[in-house]
Amino acid sequence: MAEHVYFNGTIVPADAATISIFDGGFTHAAGLWETMRAYNGRVMRLREHVERLNRSAATLGLHISLDADVVARGVENILEANELEEARVRVVATPGSIPRPGVDPAVEAGPTTLITATPPNRYPADLYKTGFRVCISPYRQSRLDPVAGHKTLAYLPRLLSMKDAAERRCNESLWFTTENLLAEGAVCNVFIVKDGMIATPPLDTPVLPGATRHAVIDIAKEKDIPCEEKAIDIDTLLAADEVFLTGSVLEVMGVSAIEKHQVGAGVPGEMTLRLAELYGELVERECGRYEKNA
Repeated sequence: MAEHVYFNGTIVPADAATISIFDGGFTHAAGLWETMRAYNGRVMRLREHVERLNRSAATLGLHISLDADVVARGVENILEANELEEARVRVVATPGSIPRPGVDPAVEAGPTTLITATPPNRYPADLYKTGFRVCISPYRQSRLDPVAGHKTLAYLPRLLSMKDAAERRCNESLWFTTENLLAEGAVCNVFIVKDGMIATPPLDTPVLPGATRHAVIDIAKEKDIPCEEKAIDIDTLLAADEVFLTGSVLEVMGVSAIEKHQVGAGVPGEMTLRLAELYGELVERECGRYEKNA
């Protein structure tokens, strides 16, 4: 079956979706995107993802504004067109064509919205039992970078970081700031556990306000698990009893080693496994069905 996409309000074959060569996303990486996870034909925390994209657009001055109800209908239609219930859903939005001298803006292409849905390519179940091996990224992020903490199309640094991690036989790359504070993974958020207390870097580190990160914090509050947002340096990271990562597709993944340093017992710890279980229960409540990773 040919893959279909949602493109500017219409379901079309993937190879029929085209953008202007002057689209700001193509020329300047001036655009935003969200990756979401669909379970049982429903996207987990869709409105939160759309709200995050719209906040980023407003902060960065991009003329993008998505309606959550419209996106929800688009997702529903593209899941049906591709005959998917379990899927990795990606929303991309750009302001459309950039202004050019001598060209009437009224005749230029307007904002671009693309939604794709593909099989989720779940991580191997064994990884959730053994945990990720991660490395420290050779790159840094800065609170002075205007796009830090936003999911923009300028994603090459993260891909280079993941390439570096793969070459070092690691599954993920942890980014620190120019102030030597833990920020996030290349494609996920990071938590540590110490003496029963969960901690994660605050949003102004800066880090991406991940929907799964938010869900885990909510779960901790609901279950009276001590949880705080605080600055984490390398010594605090290495002293942690457990380290785990969160993401919409990744869900909750334990970390067994940071380069040559073993984390805890070298397998996902008790708190990590508990939170993974509780997150699965949350997905089931919100989306109707959940298949365990391990």
